Amino acid sequence: MARGGAGPVRDLAEMTVGQWYAWSSGWVLLLVPQLWTALTLDRPVGLRVLLVLSLLGYGACYVHGLYLAVKRRSAWFSVALIATMAVLWAVGFVGMGGADGSRLYTVAFVVVSVGMLTGPPYGAPVTLLTALAALGFAWAAGKQVGWDEVFAAGALGLGIMAVFALVRGNSELREAREELATMAVTAERERMARDLHDVLGHSLTTITVKAGLARRLLERDEPARAAAEVADVERLGRQALADVRATVSANRVTSLAAELAGAREALRAAEITADLPSAVDDVPTERQQPFAYVVREGVTNVIRHSGAGTCTIRLAPDSVEVVDDGVGGPTGAPPGNGISGLRERLAAVGGTVQCGPLPDGGFRLRAECVPAPRRVRRPEPA
Repeated sequence: MARGGAGPVRDLAEMTVGQWYAWSSGWVLLLVPQLWTALTLDRPVGLRVLLVLSLLGYGACYVHGLYLAVKRRSAWFSVALIATMAVLWAVGFVGMGGADGSRLYTVAFVVVSVGMLTGPPYGAPVTLLTALAALGFAWAAGKQVGWDEVFAAGALGLGIMAVFALVRGNSELREAREELATMAVTAERERMARDLHDVLGHSLTTITVKAGLARRLLERDEPARAAAEVADVERLGRQALADVRATVSANRVTSLAAELAGAREALRAAEITADLPSAVDDVPTERQQPFAYVVREGVTNVIRHSGAGTCTIRLAPDSVEVVDDGVGGPTGAPPGNGISGLRERLAAVGGTVQCGPLPDGGFRLRAECVPAPRRVRRPEPA
């Protein structure tokens, strides 16, 4: 008997007892003609009482016993239930003799129970063997079994199994919807965390650098330049707030040209010599946004960690590189959240990210995409 992972068993186990009773009781109503036949038989009272009790016990085993067997997932309990149902069915089938109400279709409840409690890949063959065994028992007992009864038994069993398949399909669809919803929430959280890291990391670093520059200018008694830097701090604060709002609403679009301009301003405030490209026209449109994030992350790390005097950004149609002459970083250190976010962004456009210290000192962050295939123009025939 199946334990745990079988599809039908798992689906039934997810149903509440009220749902199962409401569903299974409708099928058990098919035993009502059998009960009426047992009550009106021209047989001794004791035999009729025995037949009625056997039919009631047969229905109770299907309604309540099958539910318990699925919930408990006990092989011994399942075997005992199937054996009890088989005996009760045999008593009712043989005891009513050739009465009109005695029909083979009632064995469908045993067959379905076997299918429910036997997991794949043995469920189908075991169910078929159970049905053949019931048919052989009827012939061995000397009962005249017509093809109409065989058809009725098969139709009833297939009907009940079809409903179970429908329950299983609905359960799988529900699980799929829940899994998709969970994945969507997780993806949105990752997007927000990645974007907020990029926005706030760069903006707060630039604000900190400019605030420090304004303080130094005030100490040197240059209030005009200090006021300009404070105004820039205010502007950057407002821009960071707008970027956070746009990130939350998923409406933020990063521009490579704007990031280069912002990098030039941030490096100037940090008193780092900047060697930046003057145009971004050679970069394909679909790569400009991920390359902009590379520039933002690279410049932020240069200002915060490197202690560099020079920062160089090299831009090509298939790559972008941020290099500084600072102290570099420890070899083999695990990447931070910013680098992990960059790798996710570049992977979406078929690119990779490499970073690490240079042999002669300094640090390099490089993102590269697979070059787009070039079309070779064939000469037109003369």
